[in-house]
Amino acid sequence: MTEESMLAPEECAGQRLDKAISEMLPSVSRSMAQKLIGEGSVILNGKTAGKSDKVRSGDEITVFVPDPVELEAVPQDIPLDIVYEDGDLLVVNKPKGMVVHPAPGWPDGTLVNALLYHCGGSLSGIGGVIRPGIVHRIDKDTSGLLAVAKNDAAHAGLAAQIKEHSFTREYRAVTVGHLPRQKGSVEFPLGRSRTDRKKQAVNGINARPAVTHYEVLRSYEGFDYCSFVLETGRTHQIRVHAAALGHPVAGDTVYGGEKNTHGLQGQCLHAKKLGFMHPVTGEYLEFDSPLPDYFEQFLSRLKEQ
Repeated sequence: MTEESMLAPEECAGQRLDKAISEMLPSVSRSMAQKLIGEGSVILNGKTAGKSDKVRSGDEITVFVPDPVELEAVPQDIPLDIVYEDGDLLVVNKPKGMVVHPAPGWPDGTLVNALLYHCGGSLSGIGGVIRPGIVHRIDKDTSGLLAVAKNDAAHAGLAAQIKEHSFTREYRAVTVGHLPRQKGSVEFPLGRSRTDRKKQAVNGINARPAVTHYEVLRSYEGFDYCSFVLETGRTHQIRVHAAALGHPVAGDTVYGGEKNTHGLQGQCLHAKKLGFMHPVTGEYLEFDSPLPDYFEQFLSRLKEQ
């Protein structure tokens, strides 16, 4: 169990305690906060909190958060498109629609389940039992390249390159409308949305620096075909940055509007290139994934307009 103590900030004044807790603690949802309050695991100004309590600026709040219980992912015989593999790592071309690791509501059928079957348990343990070998992630509805570590040394070496911004990740996307310049950078800090905990937002809760470089490769009527290069790797970074510019990724119903008006199942976003130093041998490796069929078909439709 973890004890989290904090002072309520001014922006939480007047809110119900459960809502304020969910905003101050990214790991605690509002429903979980309600449950903890009901169990007597929340202390407000030295007294056990009640379900109807509201927060004032400067209130002392202590939350006793139970340790998470991670379910063990099970091996599953799911086909993998492996671009490269050696004794330390592998690079996988993930199809659109595949979840990277198990999560509530998605217990199996993931990339991790497939990796456990393929590697026979030979994966880095740094990510925990639910995310073995996973050094970086891409969204369920984003296709493309992902590096996976087979041992802890490889995992640490790849993670260090990501932290130092020397791990190249280039994406291709189609954006709605035309970006403000042919080439540029977006440097809006990103954190959890204050209104929807499943989303990220510019200057959201616990916002961290986020940098995305972009270049327009080709323009069509009402759309741009672009390259996006990540300097940092925040959750949904490209999607949020593109939307913040006023030109969301085509098909993105989370950040670009609720209606899917482009005939796409999810966003038109593909992790095309990966480049990094092999964490054990020191050799530079670079991989390129061709645009998948759904992406090529969408570009063909745009050309015909």
